[in-house]
Amino acid sequence: MTEHAAPLHGCALSVNRHVTPWVERLCAEADALRVRVQRDDTGVRVVDAGITVPGSVAAGLLIGEICMGGFGHIDLRSAASDGWPSWLEVRSSLPVLACLASQYAGWSLAASKEETGAKKFFALGSGPVRALAVKEPLFAELGYRDQAEQGVLVLEVDRVPPPVVLHKVLRDSGLAPDALTVVLTPTTSAAGTTQVVARVLEVALHKAHELGFALGDIVDGVASAPLPAPSPDGIQAMGRTNDAILYGGRVHLSVHGSDDAARTLAAALPSANSRDFGRSFADIFKEAAYDFYKIDRALFAPAEVWVSNLDSGRSWHGGALNMDLLRSLWLEAR
Repeated sequence: MTEHAAPLHGCALSVNRHVTPWVERLCAEADALRVRVQRDDTGVRVVDAGITVPGSVAAGLLIGEICMGGFGHIDLRSAASDGWPSWLEVRSSLPVLACLASQYAGWSLAASKEETGAKKFFALGSGPVRALAVKEPLFAELGYRDQAEQGVLVLEVDRVPPPVVLHKVLRDSGLAPDALTVVLTPTTSAAGTTQVVARVLEVALHKAHELGFALGDIVDGVASAPLPAPSPDGIQAMGRTNDAILYGGRVHLSVHGSDDAARTLAAALPSANSRDFGRSFADIFKEAAYDFYKIDRALFAPAEVWVSNLDSGRSWHGGALNMDLLRSLWLEAR
């Protein structure tokens, strides 16, 4: 990957402080959003958004914005003319901060059977508290570290994390227990499906990073993706959320820099560049023996991309949606 200047070096914005009103709204409106809020034995505030309660799409929209540190906006629209009735729209004028320094699920949180006293636990932590712990090499590249006194972590899990994992989060983030909120969003729930599909812009930013594009040159992002019904089957639920982005995700990035770099990004970014493109993610995952690392990395990208260079006023387009495939996977035959 090409070396570039740290895009967030000197950034004084705090994703954890900024998002506090969103977190407090999620807790204050728990009944209306069909989530449950409680304190665990250590004092950590845990929000169940779909494990023992129904959760909701509305909760998922709010949690998606929480994941982005409040520096992104997520809306739901109806557009059956586009091939599916419900779509998420995501936008951010600080996409590197919102998507990579906050929303990206990059913090590995694991515990063995011996540590939990039951079955092993694994999750990828997402959300603003990552920027307090800075356990991922990505933060050195971004040049960013938050200094807030409170934080929020989002986990895509179907059970409450064991105490050993919560203690790790507290230790690494430097937070007191009563200053940490952990939001749990199983993918099989409405909130879980919604907050994962809301990562369509983040998926594009992460792919641009892997391609070596200068992240500091990405100054605005707008994206959309169809929102499927959640599946009660965990693998199918995960498959649907991935398929929504891989085959239904549209992204428009506004960038600075050279026309050659913008043109190359538009051509290289779409998921159609992957050898695995064109099949359901659930099938691909099974073929890979449920090992993400055996799947072609080029697949993890939106289906369709526009890149506009603000310095020249020129735009490029790459990829295309495959709504026929999504309807075949999500819609029952008459």
